[in-house]
Amino acid sequence: MGTASQKHINEYDELLAEARAGTILFERERELLAPLLATSPEVVHLQSGHGLDDVALIDAGARSVVGVDYSEVAATMAQRRANDLAKACRYLAAEVPGVPLRDSCADLVYTGKGALIWMRDLSAWARDIARLLRPGGHLFVYEAHPMVPLWTWDEDETRIHPDRGYFGRTHINDTFPANGAREWQWTLGEIVTTLASAGLEVLVLEEYAEPFWRPADLPPVAAWQGRLPNAFALTARLK
Repeated sequence: MGTASQKHINEYDELLAEARAGTILFERERELLAPLLATSPEVVHLQSGHGLDDVALIDAGARSVVGVDYSEVAATMAQRRANDLAKACRYLAAEVPGVPLRDSCADLVYTGKGALIWMRDLSAWARDIARLLRPGGHLFVYEAHPMVPLWTWDEDETRIHPDRGYFGRTHINDTFPANGAREWQWTLGEIVTTLASAGLEVLVLEEYAEPFWRPADLPPVAAWQGRLPNAFALTARLK
């Protein structure tokens, strides 16, 4: 069992408490999701990880959430948490794209927070989203900004990794939790254009200085001090 999978087991109780607290969604994320959740949508969460977002989506108005994740351990632990909390969530261990769900099964597809870096084929990802959505359904993404792989974690001033560029296709990430994994890098333009090509109309695109994740044991770094993009949100609708 890999370190990342074992982490889902070791931190079960901590994550359960966090799910009960209901604080996992960011304030702006909740604001953008509010009109989409007001209709009690059926949600599919691609690369659902620990599933805490799914509990929060149910609490915010979603009728149900189906979470899909590569990791059997992550899906199993997320299902156990949802059962413990009596939330209408179910989980599948499956590849993304290529989700084993029927066409037009979702009113809302939710994804992000470290998901896009694992997408080797962005066009297939966008087509899978369009396939899952009902006509008029929405996609919501809250994700690390494509510029983030460039920033170092230096405290004194912002620097760029000398072996990385914005237009590079992949890079090796030696920091936790990636631990040497190959990550895929897509520009913001590529993300928007690929979704449009799959038949989705982008309604909202916002960029933020605040990262979606800060390692607990890392002091604030210069790249997070409000001058640079570290996250973005995107809402799109299937035409």
